[in-house]
Amino acid sequence: MDFKFTEEQELLRSAFAEFAKEKIAPNAAKWDEEDYCPVELMPEMGEIGILGVFVPEEYGGVGLGHTERVMALEEIARYSAGLAMMVFTHQLGMAAILDFGTEEQKNKYLPEMCAGTKICGLAVTEPGGGSDVAGQKTGAELADGQWTINGRKCFITNSHIADTTVVTCRTGEDEKGRAQFSAIIIEAGTEGFTPGRHENKLGLKGSVTGELIMNNVKVPEGNVVGKVGQGTPIAMKEIGEVGRASMTAICVGILRGCLEDAVKFANERVVYGKPIAKLQAIQFHVAEIRIDYEAARLMLYRAASVKDAGEPAATEFSMAKHFGTEAAARSAKRTIELMGGYGVVNEYAAGRYLRDAMACISSGGTSEIQRIIVAGDTLKRF
Repeated sequence: MDFKFTEEQELLRSAFAEFAKEKIAPNAAKWDEEDYCPVELMPEMGEIGILGVFVPEEYGGVGLGHTERVMALEEIARYSAGLAMMVFTHQLGMAAILDFGTEEQKNKYLPEMCAGTKICGLAVTEPGGGSDVAGQKTGAELADGQWTINGRKCFITNSHIADTTVVTCRTGEDEKGRAQFSAIIIEAGTEGFTPGRHENKLGLKGSVTGELIMNNVKVPEGNVVGKVGQGTPIAMKEIGEVGRASMTAICVGILRGCLEDAVKFANERVVYGKPIAKLQAIQFHVAEIRIDYEAARLMLYRAASVKDAGEPAATEFSMAKHFGTEAAARSAKRTIELMGGYGVVNEYAAGRYLRDAMACISSGGTSEIQRIIVAGDTLKRF
């Protein structure tokens, strides 16, 4: 087994890291403080290949894989987990169109999304149906070649900034009377389609999260992604693989921030005439953070390699997401403890790491949901 990136991947990582240090690092604290989403960076990220890194060249992408995609997200999240959240949700909607859309849909939407001139999103969660996908109430009825959509989505990233959103809607029942759902594309500016509440989040600031309200929204019949009734498997595939991969990548970025900041502080902070890095208690904190970072990183890139090999990777990403998010939270707490009083001063990033990590735990399925997924697969496989 080879755990090294290829020469091409290392060059790509260096380009992503350079962009992050130049464009993101100097502004991350301000974006967090002001809860500002820097949408103006999207064309720049499109230009260097971040947004469409996993999309084939024929649709305006770079033509690489999800390993390279999560690599970019890790570099962004090292400084701004919120911005990484916005980027990954953009890619989440793109992935639904790429994996299930028609050629017409791919050619219409993907080139501008890869370029960053249009922003995408995916809307599944509702007040009564998050992980309970079957609990969704948003409905769509087909008549005279048009879908009429009514309902409300909540906790949707890119809610107020997306130009195009893939929305899951209840579109009927199967032969056993069970609800069927479809994924339908709605463009911003469509009559009756409006953003609602803008959430003030604990963490992941720098991304926009809020409601989407649909009041007799009419879209063409051809806006269905995939087949009618295929909405649940589309949502589960993209959230389960693309979404949870991204949340893990964000937490690996947070973990790297914790590690680098903890080491820097420990070497520079002098107490009793010597750097606190000489104290065994501090060394224990640093060691635990390093272990969490390395383990989460390995789980992330192993799962991404499984997906890039064309094999099912949902369980691998559930394991990585569970471990990565929990590890980021505990390592951020350790970083604060290591820094003492400085750890709770917002001049330092440690508090932001903790808030961002805590917000990641519930995004894309809570830790309890990941355990259920992993347990179900384990009981069948072993």
